Amino acid sequence: MTDPMIQAKMDAAIRAALEEDMPFGDVSTMAVMSEPRPGRVQLIAKQDGVIAGLGVFARVFALIDPAVTVDALVSDGDEVKSGQHLATVRGDVRVLLEGERVALNYLQRMSGVATYTHRIVAALAAAGASTRLACTRKTTPGLRLFEREAVRMGGGHLHRYGLSDAVMLKDNHIDAAGGIKPAVAAARATAPFTAKVEVECESLDMVREAVEAGADIIMLDNMDHAAMAEAIDLIDGRATTEASGNVTAENVTAYADLGVDIVSCGALTHSAGILDLSLKHLEVLA
Repeated sequence: MTDPMIQAKMDAAIRAALEEDMPFGDVSTMAVMSEPRPGRVQLIAKQDGVIAGLGVFARVFALIDPAVTVDALVSDGDEVKSGQHLATVRGDVRVLLEGERVALNYLQRMSGVATYTHRIVAALAAAGASTRLACTRKTTPGLRLFEREAVRMGGGHLHRYGLSDAVMLKDNHIDAAGGIKPAVAAARATAPFTAKVEVECESLDMVREAVEAGADIIMLDNMDHAAMAEAIDLIDGRATTEASGNVTAENVTAYADLGVDIVSCGALTHSAGILDLSLKHLEVLA
């Protein structure tokens, strides 16, 4: 069950999307269906992939008319095949038509993210890595909640949600503080004791300084394979290790032999496409 506060934020986003799509009603639907009529329509996959966001899909229709029902034949995280019947949506035909595009936009986007995430998770597993794959803050504005859920449904893990829930000292923070040690010291002095401190490092010298400063997590950013391996040896279990920087499905297995704890991948959300889905075979019932 979705946390009520998260659901409220999702509902607000969905309502804004519906308002964007039909600020003055759906003139096409009003032209062909002026009165309520019961109907049903099928959700069909047009590509192979991983489905994600069925609850959001259903919620779009429910926010227009709570009487609409979605009978899903699959679950979030399931692999689906092109041509597969995934669900049947039942309700007032006008609502089925009004909510179609927004519901599909969310479901297609979330399923695309889940499909790409699943692809990378599978590649790491096939290479024998125990490394966890995590998303980043490189999300589509307004869709972070949805895209993060899709990463999880695809088998990935979640990084910090945003700027308020974890300390990550990147190059500009370090420059502003005058170095890694003063930056970590300042974070320890001001952040809650429950917050871990992560430091982004681009060189072995920075890694040494981060270890000496007592960083909880050390991000190895855009290092080549040899430097990353040396950095992990240098850290020697004294901090959680995270590899980052232009990670894709094509190159992720290069990290498999390093023993790094986390690989963070912005491409999960900034470069994933959609999974092609469609609402077809609309029937107006007596």
